[in-house]
Amino acid sequence: MAQIIWTEPALNDLDAIADYVAIENVSASTALVQSVFAHIEQLRVHPESGSKPLELKRSRYRQIVEPPCRVLYRYDGEKVFILHVMRTKQLLRKSRLKSRE
Repeated sequence: MAQIIWTEPALNDLDAIADYVAIENVSASTALVQSVFAHIEQLRVHPESGSKPLELKRSRYRQIVEPPCRVLYRYDGEKVFILHVMRTKQLLRKSRLKSRE
């Protein structure tokens, strides 16, 4: 079973998205955060179940999509590192992930 490690920048990303959603609907914001954490929990048992981001086809990064969020992570064989959370409509820059490792 893999250990899940949320990086501080990834938690800050999720918090910023939740704050934005909360401007219009606090309960939707809470539900979004809960659904993201619930979806990430599957990585404990199936750490390689996430898809490879289209922008990074030949990389070690994977993603879990929980609309409107994309959660980017890396699995090292024992631990899942949650590196970045972004809105699904944003373009991913590889440099953004490299700076978070």
